[in-house]
Amino acid sequence: MIKLHPEFLIKNGEKQFAVLPYEEFLKIQELLEDLEDLRDLREAKDEEKDSLSVSLADVKKMLLS
Repeated sequence: MIKLHPEFLIKNGEKQFAVLPYEEFLKIQELLEDLEDLRDLREAKDEEKDSLSVSLADVKKMLLS
């Protein structure tokens, strides 16, 4: 878990914005990209779950014959 050190900009006594150190922002951005990649991978696997597949060993045999 990333430890965040936000500073808040307050308007009319309410928090309006959170400002993060740049390094923390980059870590969050990287995590979000990783999560998006994982979601895409899961969706792709789910879409292909009923597709015909060929094992690597069978592919090698086909290529060598």
